[in-house]
Amino acid sequence: MRLGPLSIMLLAFGLAACGSADEVAEAPGPARDAVSAPATDAVVEGPERRILAFGDSLFAGYGLEEQQGYPEQLQADLRERGINARVVDAGVSGDTSAAGRQRLAFTLDAQAAPPDLVILELGGNDMLRGIQPDQTRANFAAMLDELRTRGIPVLVMGMRSPPNYGSEYQQQFDSLYRELAEQYDAALVPFWLDSIYEDRSMFLPDRIHPTAAGIAALVDDTVDDVEAALPPAS
Repeated sequence: MRLGPLSIMLLAFGLAACGSADEVAEAPGPARDAVSAPATDAVVEGPERRILAFGDSLFAGYGLEEQQGYPEQLQADLRERGINARVVDAGVSGDTSAAGRQRLAFTLDAQAAPPDLVILELGGNDMLRGIQPDQTRANFAAMLDELRTRGIPVLVMGMRSPPNYGSEYQQQFDSLYRELAEQYDAALVPFWLDSIYEDRSMFLPDRIHPTAAGIAALVDDTVDDVEAALPPAS
């Protein structure tokens, strides 16, 4: 069946989730602090708030300069608001939810202190590779169980499946983020690419990964959610 323009665009947003089918996952390395984000004149106050950005190539900054990724731009925006934020970049390009499940506990144990918030952004590569939504759901549930056991608040970055995957797959995939967020009392951004997925100018030439401007738009669209998900400073 020949896809129409809208279906092609929706498929493109699905691919934009995290990587291409040929993309090889990076070996998990140490999570990186976004401490060298561009300096601002903002005055930050209060105790340091550590945020772990745990995800795939959308957090890893695939194809971008070091300070152009989501964790780095998010940290800069939070500090502009006076929040003493330190965002740790734990994105690994090509990661599926299964790979994230395998490395989550290790990543948490490697932190100098428990994070005040984990932003959980995975699942796009599952969809790209045709992994069944029940497997993705099980992996997310295991990660949310781990974080709940440790008493760490979570912000889930939701994704959506394009319609060409079929209505059954689409319904099962799309609903898992909302249902798990409700089950685990996690904060949720229902579809975190919503502000850019129809704008090709916001993506690199591969039409898969956001440009620096695309990431900036995503930060603008989600920084309020991140701030709201942070627990009160102790």
